[in-house]
Amino acid sequence: MPDRKSSSRLPIRARLALRAAATARWASQKTGRGKGSMIGGLVALKIDPQLLGTLARNKRTVIITGTNGKSTTTRMTAAALAQLGDVASQADGANMDAGIVAALSLNRPARIAALEVDELHVPHVADATDPQAFVLLNLSRDQLDRVGEINMIERRLREGINKHPQAAVIANCDDVLIASAAYDAPNAIWVAAGAGWAGDSVSCPRSGEPILRDGDHWYSTGADFQRPKPAWWFDDTHVYGPDGFSHPMELAVPGRANRGNATQAIAAAVAMGADPAKATIAVGTVGEVAGRYSVQQIGQHRVRMLLAKNPAGWQEAMAMIDQDADGLVIAVNGQVPDGEDLSWLWDVRFEAFESMQVVAAGERATDLGVRLLYAGAEHTTIADPMAAIASCPPGRVEVLANYTAFRDLGTALARAQRGV
Repeated sequence: MPDRKSSSRLPIRARLALRAAATARWASQKTGRGKGSMIGGLVALKIDPQLLGTLARNKRTVIITGTNGKSTTTRMTAAALAQLGDVASQADGANMDAGIVAALSLNRPARIAALEVDELHVPHVADATDPQAFVLLNLSRDQLDRVGEINMIERRLREGINKHPQAAVIANCDDVLIASAAYDAPNAIWVAAGAGWAGDSVSCPRSGEPILRDGDHWYSTGADFQRPKPAWWFDDTHVYGPDGFSHPMELAVPGRANRGNATQAIAAAVAMGADPAKATIAVGTVGEVAGRYSVQQIGQHRVRMLLAKNPAGWQEAMAMIDQDADGLVIAVNGQVPDGEDLSWLWDVRFEAFESMQVVAAGERATDLGVRLLYAGAEHTTIADPMAAIASCPPGRVEVLANYTAFRDLGTALARAQRGV
């Protein structure tokens, strides 16, 4: 909790907002509705709409955004920055205003903030926090019913970044849309973080003309716009950076995409003054992130949880699945936080599972089952994810789920472990 002296320096409205937030958190916890961070942030912003800027004042802030990998990269960035002092950051991936306010209010004394921010919210959060750095991961289609077309997001992100020319912009040069958003930034730091999904960048976001690719390099046929030369990159064993920096990089989280996330986290921490070798070691300590990659023993099944929310994320997550596991459950819901339009299922290459038995689960298990049928993937359909897991042979079970299916299954698994 902040000390009384630090609280007294805040404007009266901000102090009232924080007291109300603390009361809302307490009530939420006492009634068993959760930690109360989000409701606390919502209540605080109702009382003081300027609270985000007030709490961020005098903090050195880095904003992490992109379609996929925000939570993991934010955790890695916070770990890499910890060598410089206490870091305020979200623990649960709440990346809109209320969640950001909650994170800042719960760690008032911290002079550094690593903030995960939803792509749509970056411009106004940046205006409120005046960040020292941005980390731009990737951009692809996600929840078109909420977010809209991806080129519009790129333009808004570009405009928001251009209003903060003093900030370092750590950007993935392999992602065409991200490169466009950061291309005009005076302090761009380019990272070859990889781009396994190119389906949303076949045309130039600046001219509309085709993007042509030659190996790792890409260029626009209609504008002076091409893949920038990276200052940071990685391979299967090391990370590499400016001035001949090289260091072994061992991660606790799986997948090539996470090696790219880690490289951007290291680059961001170094841009803010961290030692690169210490930052590289620190990102390797990040394991489970809000339940992602967690492993739990439920009866005869050892269950590993993977999260995916859009075609690009599904492609990355599918590459992490152990094909030698004893079972695979894919759970899909279609609630508002997931995006109610599941037509994106047809963009995911489920043909990769044609040699692996799959159990389709979740509220939209039937939709998923139809897609698996056309993919030639052998499967059964059991809507209840817990029953789907129970139907698998004893041993290791991989579970791949979208947002609300992941959340609800995590709650059910926790209850099962408690014997509730």
